[in-house]
Amino acid sequence: MKKVDYKTDFKDIYLPKKTPVIVTVPTISYIMIDGEGDPNGEAFAQATAALYSFSYAVKMSYKSKDVPKGYYDYTVFPLEGIWDLLDYNLSHTDKNNLKYTIMIRQPDFLTTELFQRFMEETTKKKPNPYLDKIEYRTVTEGLCCQMLHVGSYDNEPESFRQMEAFCQDNGYARISRTHREIYLSDPRKTESNKLKTVLRFQVEVK
Repeated sequence: MKKVDYKTDFKDIYLPKKTPVIVTVPTISYIMIDGEGDPNGEAFAQATAALYSFSYAVKMSYKSKDVPKGYYDYTVFPLEGIWDLLDYNLSHTDKNNLKYTIMIRQPDFLTTELFQRFMEETTKKKPNPYLDKIEYRTVTEGLCCQMLHVGSYDNEPESFRQMEAFCQDNGYARISRTHREIYLSDPRKTESNKLKTVLRFQVEVK
């Protein structure tokens, strides 16, 4: 079986163009951590590290004595986040007012039983207080508007304005205040004006 790579096998939902499009996102399984506050802080960094530690434990399990049933080779999926505000009376630019769920998609062969196994293994090998906060859930987004945003995270509002205008002109309405971001670039290694982020929110036909 060929290696599964989200950049080619799931291109429609992970590599959109720099203009808004409508997509139907299927049910997907993730590991995730809920949090709040400034994403530039230590809590967010530790939560992200915990998600990646678990994800790479699953990825590298083909080297273990007990290879998971149905294992196939794949590229680890990128970090994603669903973002909201703690208080809608405060500015969305106040990073301490942010509420989020960060997550990484998991391969189809991961089961609830395997989740428990890899949680135990990761906790032993790479202790992290945020491992205890990881949950394994499925998410069905369904009909969404999305586009590729290139540039600083602080400039995302302009892309969201394009998306909402596109929806208005094409008979769609946004149905949730939350939105999803998929991080295709590592902000530690990429200049802010070159960051690539998929922006997405749920819609319905008007």
